[in-house]
Amino acid sequence: MLKLNPCKVFILILVQVVLAFMALSGFGFFFRSGTAGAGILILGIVFYRELKQSKDIWMIIAAFLFSIGGDWFLSNKNGDTEMFIAGIALFFVAHIGYLSYALMNGKMNWPFLGILLAGYLLFFFLKLSPSLDSAAMTVAVLAYLLISCFSLGAAVGIKASAVERWSFIFGVVMILFSDTIISFREFLGYKEMDFLVLPTYYIAHISVTFSLLKRAGYKAGESKS
Repeated sequence: MLKLNPCKVFILILVQVVLAFMALSGFGFFFRSGTAGAGILILGIVFYRELKQSKDIWMIIAAFLFSIGGDWFLSNKNGDTEMFIAGIALFFVAHIGYLSYALMNGKMNWPFLGILLAGYLLFFFLKLSPSLDSAAMTVAVLAYLLISCFSLGAAVGIKASAVERWSFIFGVVMILFSDTIISFREFLGYKEMDFLVLPTYYIAHISVTFSLLKRAGYKAGESKS
């Protein structure tokens, strides 16, 4: 593991921030995948000495990788339902990565999950479900909603230093928030908040990466003492 001081953390995160701004400026899919792609490279470089033993780091790398795939399908769906479902499926796997990482470093916060599920299931059955036009889409959206709630419930139960923990939670919250806005647009025709979809999605990757960099910095500090 590289020993990280605040300056190194800032420089690595700045790379993702620059890529996010370029993506938001319309530079194409390569830059749209930049925050996740840079996150993979950053984590690979920082944790390269312990990747063989750190299955939890691989879960985040996999989550970023599947997010890139899911984003590609959704960016190129052009009204194709199968492309949309494929994108949801890949993001579903990405959430399994976040969920696995959180459970490897903590436990599920069941009370929080219960409240979250109650709210989102009401949203699904009262608002989304009547707007879904096929059984496949209904199953895909419901499954994705469930895994999203479970990944956030696990994130809330993570055991880590305060900054590392809350950065990870915030990242998963941003993913859920971005996806919720997408559901309003795709199924309810509400587009007023579309401008927040990509910024919150990129912030999610940056925040999760920052959480793991803080973990690396914390352990490096421990090894010095």
